[in-house]
Amino acid sequence: MNLPNRILAAALLLLATAVTAQPAPSVRLRGAIEKADATSILLKERDGREISLVYADNLAIFEVLPIDPSAIQTGTFVGTTAVPGPDGTLSAVEVHVFPEAARGTGEGHRPWDLLPNSTMTNATVTSITPGPNERTITLRYKDGEKKVVVPNGIPIVTNVPGDRSLLVVGAKVIVDERLQNGQAIVSRVIVGRNGFAPPM
Repeated sequence: MNLPNRILAAALLLLATAVTAQPAPSVRLRGAIEKADATSILLKERDGREISLVYADNLAIFEVLPIDPSAIQTGTFVGTTAVPGPDGTLSAVEVHVFPEAARGTGEGHRPWDLLPNSTMTNATVTSITPGPNERTITLRYKDGEKKVVVPNGIPIVTNVPGDRSLLVVGAKVIVDERLQNGQAIVSRVIVGRNGFAPPM
C-alpha cells in the first residue's frame, strides 16, 4: 500500500474508532426510588416498570425545590414546560429558574415528554405582562421567541447541587439513563426532598 493510501486507511480507522467511541444517548426516566444503596438505585418508572440503575462515576445530583414566584424577573434565564391551548397559546405547567451559573443550559424550544403535546422552552425572560389570574412572559432564545402564559399557582422551582443523601426510598426523581457495556447507568438525577416531585 502506498503512502497516500496508508494515510487514508489510517484516517478512516481513526474516524471509525471515534464513531464507535461516542457515548450512548441518554433516556429520560421519571419515577420514585424503590431501593437505594451505595452503588445503585432501583427506580419504579411512572409506567410501572422497575429499572435497576448503577451510578456513573461522574454522577450529578441536583435538588429541585420550590421558590417564590417573584423569582421570575426580566433578564432571568428560565425553563418552562408548557402545553398549547385551543388557540395555540402556550400555557406553563411549571417554571424552573436556573441559577445564573447555569444560564444558557439547553437553550431553545423543543418537544417534551412530561405530558402529551408538551414543550420545553429554555430562554431569557425579556418581558412580563401581568393579568388577573396569570402572567404572560416573553422568552427569547438564540433561534426565536415564545410567549407563555404562567397561571397563578403552578410550581415555580429552582435546582441546587445535591448529594447521594437525597437518594432515599420514596424520593421522586427524574434521571438520565444510558447504556454502558450493556449495563444501565444513571448519570444525572434531579430529585425532590420529602416527597416533592420535580415538576418539569
